[in-house]
Amino acid sequence: MARASSKSNPMPVDSLEARRLIRAGAHTGHTAAMAPAFVQGNLCILPSDYAADFADFCQRNPKPCPLIGMSAAGDPRLPSLGEDLDIRTDLPRYRVFRDGEVVDEPTDIMAYWREDLVSFVLGCSFSFERPLMENGIRLRHLERGENVAMYKTNIDTVAAGPFSGKMVVSMRPLHPSEAIRAIQITSRFPNVHGAPIHMGLPAQIGIDDLEDPFAGDAPQMTGDEIPVFWACGVTPQVAVEQARPTLCITHKPGSMIITDLKNKDLAAL
Repeated sequence: MARASSKSNPMPVDSLEARRLIRAGAHTGHTAAMAPAFVQGNLCILPSDYAADFADFCQRNPKPCPLIGMSAAGDPRLPSLGEDLDIRTDLPRYRVFRDGEVVDEPTDIMAYWREDLVSFVLGCSFSFERPLMENGIRLRHLERGENVAMYKTNIDTVAAGPFSGKMVVSMRPLHPSEAIRAIQITSRFPNVHGAPIHMGLPAQIGIDDLEDPFAGDAPQMTGDEIPVFWACGVTPQVAVEQARPTLCITHKPGSMIITDLKNKDLAAL
């Protein structure tokens, strides 16, 4: 059953409060700016037969797939990531794949849960947005209450078993001086994608039109900005389309799992 969204309500600042709000069905949109001090994660849930290959895929592709948590088969809890965290209910919206095709975007996955499913949580670039803003870098998608723009590139990932495909990136338009500072700041957060992989000249990485993203909202760039691209945790969804597992459950792009980990604790010294 669909749950109602309360986009107009103030965003919670505590991770547990955010998860309980989502679990209750009071928020079904993106999680940018929710509980901004806490680490957010991308999700990929697979049958155990695929788990070893997907873990290998993450190890071979640490920029788009920085693994921060993995469950035991059939266990919806990840206590290392959060108190009272239930992976089946605590994301605003999921994507369900059958044989590599999206068949559903539910607000919980109780009807799909099985005892052989393994959950993988990957770091998310939402976690370095607060440090960027604290250093005076404006992020207009947050100011507008929108989701960050994401694009499929021409950059190949390193294959592992059946998993392969092109890398997905997120993009934030910045002034050149801000871009330099953003590189310095985000390089301290390798567990949530780290430093950008590209800046400027989007055609070099296979992006034809910045105002037509693969996912998220159009960035509405101004003439004095340059595009800055970070590896993105939506990349596994492209790999799932290639691997075609019988069942896979991910987050809908922008609708993340909010953990109890603190962003500041992930920063490299």
